[in-house]
Amino acid sequence: MTESQSYLVVFDGICNLCHGAVSFIIAHDPNAVCQFVALQSPTAQTLLAKASISQAAMQADTVYLIKNGEVFIKSEAAIEIAQSLTGCWPWLRFFRWLPLGVRDGCYDLIVRYRYRLFGQRPLCLLPDDETKSRFVK
Repeated sequence: MTESQSYLVVFDGICNLCHGAVSFIIAHDPNAVCQFVALQSPTAQTLLAKASISQAAMQADTVYLIKNGEVFIKSEAAIEIAQSLTGCWPWLRFFRWLPLGVRDGCYDLIVRYRYRLFGQRPLCLLPDDETKSRFVK
């Protein structure tokens, strides 16, 4: 991965919706631009702290994207991730015309009910041998 393609997706490791999103990203990211780390891992905690996200501000219901040293959260992270995928997904950038509060409000509504709708896992995602290199320890 080159410096210009340094995308690290920090996701909730026990959320089934998040696991599905990670699997979706892997399937639509043939150039392996995105790497992944579970928010619950010490590595994620350290990386977010270095990016000036305090322990108190870290939220399990938020996806974080660290892209070339810049941190994106919630809908901004989702749009940035979508831009790296193949197919029609980069077109999601046009949602940026919506005010951030509206986009993040929709995001918050989905994550508020994600465990009820999609469930939880007792353990973080265990990648197979083919995708193991995309996960940061």
